[in-house]
Amino acid sequence: MTEEESLQAAINEPVVLQAYDAHWPGMFEAERERLLALFPHDFMAIEHIGSTAVPGLAAKPVIDILAGVASMEAARALVTPLCKQGYTTSAEFNATLADRQWLMRWADGRRTHHLHLVVHGGPVWAQRLRFRDALRADPALAWNYAALKTELAAKYPTDREAYTEAKAAFVRAVCEG
Repeated sequence: MTEEESLQAAINEPVVLQAYDAHWPGMFEAERERLLALFPHDFMAIEHIGSTAVPGLAAKPVIDILAGVASMEAARALVTPLCKQGYTTSAEFNATLADRQWLMRWADGRRTHHLHLVVHGGPVWAQRLRFRDALRADPALAWNYAALKTELAAKYPTDREAYTEAKAAFVRAVCEG
């Protein structure tokens, strides 16, 4: 598979959940350390978010990373250097985002990491950590989220955007509750 074919396969990868993998925290930590070594002065903090950050929770096997920066200008300035270090992104998609920049790493035709560049301490930063921490603290809530994700993965197996959008109300309810 060529690099372009691998990227296209990763972009179009179906929504498939797998059981929790105890290697996920180590995969996050390795990428966190790599990012801090490459860009030692750009990140104010880097956190593991998403379902792979919640012990015991089934997830798409993609490590979600929340990287806090000083401003959205700083986030946008990091996109090109990050793309030179193994990430890719959609300029069109990022142009629609006022509160973050999104990048992806992939290997062998599948996504491995999502990187979300946001303002450290800002609303997106706080919301993403609040949701992760709520799932970690409440096994019943995590179970309900897992059940919803399983249902949505079956409903939207080839539409990641619809899958993500369909989870949004649950996420909002947790963060506002």
